[in-house]
Amino acid sequence: MNLTRRSLIFGGLAAPVLARKERPPERPNVLLILADGLPFWMLGVNGNKEVRTPNIDQLSQSGVRFQNHFVCTPASSPSCATLFTGRVPRQHGIQDFLTGEPIENPPQGQAAPPASFKNETMLSDLLAAAGYECGYAGKWHMGDNQQPQHGFRFWYTNALSGPTAYDNPSMNWNGQVVQEKGYLTELATAKAGEFLDKQTPGKPFFLTLGYLNPHAPYEGHPARYYQMYSQTNFETTGWEHPASNALRGKEYLTSTVENLRKVAASVTALDDQIPALLAKLNARGLQERTLIIVSSASGSLFGRHGLWGGGLASNPINMYDEVLATPMIWRWLGRIPAQSVRPEVVSSYDFMPTLCELLELSPPPGRNLCGRSYLPMALNKPLPKKWRWRKLIFGHYRNTEMTRDTRFKLVLRNEGAGPNEFYDLADDPGEKVNQYENQKYLLEQRDLVRSLEAWRKTTSV
Repeated sequence: MNLTRRSLIFGGLAAPVLARKERPPERPNVLLILADGLPFWMLGVNGNKEVRTPNIDQLSQSGVRFQNHFVCTPASSPSCATLFTGRVPRQHGIQDFLTGEPIENPPQGQAAPPASFKNETMLSDLLAAAGYECGYAGKWHMGDNQQPQHGFRFWYTNALSGPTAYDNPSMNWNGQVVQEKGYLTELATAKAGEFLDKQTPGKPFFLTLGYLNPHAPYEGHPARYYQMYSQTNFETTGWEHPASNALRGKEYLTSTVENLRKVAASVTALDDQIPALLAKLNARGLQERTLIIVSSASGSLFGRHGLWGGGLASNPINMYDEVLATPMIWRWLGRIPAQSVRPEVVSSYDFMPTLCELLELSPPPGRNLCGRSYLPMALNKPLPKKWRWRKLIFGHYRNTEMTRDTRFKLVLRNEGAGPNEFYDLADDPGEKVNQYENQKYLLEQRDLVRSLEAWRKTTSV
């Protein structure tokens, strides 16, 4: 059989799931803990020495963590849509028709996403049809959060009216707006506890906790978290003075250290929710039956590269690793060996195929999913013979596209018209020197351009 470069890149994407020699006695419960804008580099287990995340660190030490997990889009709304559907922004239509803005807090009358997203099949749709009890607590990210949808029957999300607030937030409880008193992060955890109290060992559940932390606003967290960082100067965080192309969030760069203290407070407040969730699972006898996954809708720069926020922190849109690289931690007691670390490059669009294989569900037909299951790595099992994992991943946001492997990274804008970027990550892991015009990398650039063009064509239908 003749193999073309295209077949080598994409041949594994739609491959059938791997046959397993052992079938678990029952499908696990799934608890997905999803932060908003928590970058990979901000966790202690990933080398951060100043932000305190002991509980997430311990959770990762009792399971597997991916060292190279990337979202497809450096913005939370379209990124969440990819995580839950396996489809990329140009396919799922989560961006507003006129402006291309992610639907974070849409104005009155523009709350509903395009019909194309309403018609998408989400992971929760598949699980609900397979007999799972599905619940969602926290920030929904994907518009039209007035009513439970996509198989979720337990529904506690941020209300549409007014700006998002951590203190005394307005929430949507199963279709009714309620004015809460308390701290948003703890309220979401408490509501998740109510959901878990209703679960029994005989019926599996899928619970998503969509925390707003550490997304703005940076006020409204309990005082004790701010006090933890009142003297921290973040000398090892890598923040820089404001860049000339800084756009959104540049007001935070006028006092970067002070605002980093607030972000760190938000991250530690999120970390402090883990013990309560584990205690609730343990009290219900559900810990060993529950797969816990920790990730983030997107990353954030928080002063790195002289920018603050995600892809829209700069003009033009940036695709730095800080906004794309996010935690991906799996913990399943008795099933995933402790202290496991995987170096493979994986993407958020691989999440849907991976969970489908684990739970023995068929991915939704006719959706042109570009991802592939990484289940053997998630379970930290030896890879089957002749089974090869791909080396390339891709990203897309508006007019900007990205592809990278373990060494090189290419960013194309306006379908190659520019401005473009190319980095040798082995010599320049911080992406400081744009080598796009360097003839030394001509062959490597050409190969990545061809790969990106093929991916663009494949995902355009």
